[in-house]
Formats: sequence, structure tokens, C-alpha cells
Amino acid sequence: MTAKFIVLEGLEGAGKTTALKFITAWLQQQQIEVVSTREPGGTVIAEKIRTLVKQAVANEPLTLMSELLLMYAARVQNTDVIIKPALAQGKWVISDRYFLSSFAYQGGGRQLEIAAIQAIHQACLGEFKPDLTLYFDIEPELGLSRAKGRGALDRFEQQHLDFFIRTRQVYQKCLAKDDTIVEINAGLAIEQVNAQLIKALQTLLLSLQSQLQP
Repeated sequence: MTAKFIVLEGLEGAGKTTALKFITAWLQQQQIEVVSTREPGGTVIAEKIRTLVKQAVANEPLTLMSELLLMYAARVQNTDVIIKPALAQGKWVISDRYFLSSFAYQGGGRQLEIAAIQAIHQACLGEFKPDLTLYFDIEPELGLSRAKGRGALDRFEQQHLDFFIRTRQVYQKCLAKDDTIVEINAGLAIEQVNAQLIKALQTLLLSLQSQLQP
């Protein structure tokens, strides 16, 4: 079966980490070999970059453009070391975040020029993109409440509510323009969220099976 690249996107507290475990187990039940990763991170080098962008450094704020470039440095490392090799071996890849996060967080939240992000994106990734993106939509207030319940907040989780409202707006604009993005209502009970995930995965499998039929 042709390997597929699935990405989970959404605000803090949307339940992506829990969903990644559920999706991985569900696909394995279908006899599909799965590799999971995350952004920023996934490799030794990319995880070091994750620490840089997630943790505040005393007396030296991370500039907006530096943050964006670090995100893409980690993304390219993860893509070339983990994602593409796994796909080439016929393994499915599930990633907690990918490039939409940069458009939503750095473009929407940080309000960087979308054209600048697009230029960097094209130079780094070209036309490479996920086969399916599951966007976990949640009200920012609810997501932040959940995030606070997990413990200490990182640099992103400490942002003002307006930051996440802008981020969500960009996610929703991307959803409206790309039919490979499927919206998941992340504000529902976990059983209802899982049902939405199964439906999206079954649709992807059926599409793949129809393509393989003579």
C-alpha cells in the first residue's frame, strides 16, 4: 500500500498528542507500519532547536524572523532525516505539526508577512506536503485552559489570547482553501473526537484502495 504522510495541526490544548497515539494504534490495527514524529523536533538536532524556540532565554528575546528560520531549520532536518526516508520505505508517517503551524503561528500569531513565509517555505520544502492534514479546531480559551492544566507553560502557551485568535483565523483560512485538510471538532468528548478521526482515516484508505484497483 502506498505510504501516506498525515499531519495533525491545531492550537495548544486541542488534543493532538493524544490523537497521534490513537491514530498510530488504529493504523497499526490495519496492518500499516507507522512512524511518528513532531515539530519542532523528531531528530537529535531538531529537538535541540525545539528547546531554543520553546524556552525563553534571559536577557535575549528570540526575534520573530529568527523564530521562523529556526522552525524551518528543524522542519527540513526532520523532513530529510525522518519523514522522507520512512515514506520511501513504505511506512506511513504521522507528525504532530508541520508547515501550516508556521503560517498560523508566525504568520497569524506573530503577524509576519505571509509572502516572506511562503518564500522561505518554497526554498526549503518546494512542493512537498502532507497527504492529509487533520486540523483540530478548538476555541482558544478552552485550549489554553487545557494547556494550563498540563503544568508549566512554554513561550508559545504564554502568549496573549489575541495571539491564538489570530492563529486560529489563519488555520481556518487554510482549511477553506485546501481539500486535503479535514477539520476535527476538538472541543467534543474524546470518544466523539476519535469517531471523527476514524471517519477521516477510513476515507483516506478507501480513496487509496480505489486508486490501486485496476
